[in-house]
Amino acid sequence: MVKTVSVIIEGKVQGVWYRGWTEATARELGLSGWVRNLSDGSVEALFSGAEAAVEDMLERCWQGPEPAIVTAVNAKSGEAPETDDFVVRSTK
Repeated sequence: MVKTVSVIIEGKVQGVWYRGWTEATARELGLSGWVRNLSDGSVEALFSGAEAAVEDMLERCWQGPEPAIVTAVNAKSGEAPETDDFVVRSTK
């Protein structure tokens, strides 16, 4: 079963390679979607794929790359991405 979630990650998540880590981790798990910085200092992502892989990604988001300090991972149901790839988008 395919699961898609829209996620906002808060904390010290910009300037610590969080987007690059997210892209690499999502690709490793076979997920499609995207990640981008938001102007308020948080990171937004869309993860789509096998339910177990999406749940694994959400758990990993709490850790992130070593310099990150994650204070919240807020996920809600999302719409499937237009492609099967996982990409880094420009800041919104």
